[in-house]
Amino acid sequence: MWPMKTVIVGVTFFLCALPLCAQLEQDKVKHFAAGTLSGAIGADIADGFSGGNRYWRIAGAVTSSLLAGLAKEAYDEHKYGGWDNRDLAATVLGGVSIGITIDIFSEKKQRKEKEMMVQIIDENMTFGKQGRDD
Repeated sequence: MWPMKTVIVGVTFFLCALPLCAQLEQDKVKHFAAGTLSGAIGADIADGFSGGNRYWRIAGAVTSSLLAGLAKEAYDEHKYGGWDNRDLAATVLGGVSIGITIDIFSEKKQRKEKEMMVQIIDENMTFGKQGRDD
């Protein structure tokens, strides 16, 4: 099951992409949303395999969105006889944006966890010194 933060970020990006309909073709918005979804999945998988390495997290998001875009364009080429690099770019852009967003939120969480651990260690060391009369 995905962490709730990943789902919230994915839904937020999808909802933020909806107003782009007025300025972009509907197809490009769908490709961006598909890239966001596949990128979130790829980032989550890469994060699990790498133990939280930020570079692998972003690479997983970009790679999975690129694979999804290539698969869709290969299908379009076979079925309709047309390949559109702009569709592929929109899909990959969705993966890049969600990968960077997940990385930003993950870094904040890791920083808070480290600060909490330092505080706990500091409190334990202070507690240990109180019991001794030097």
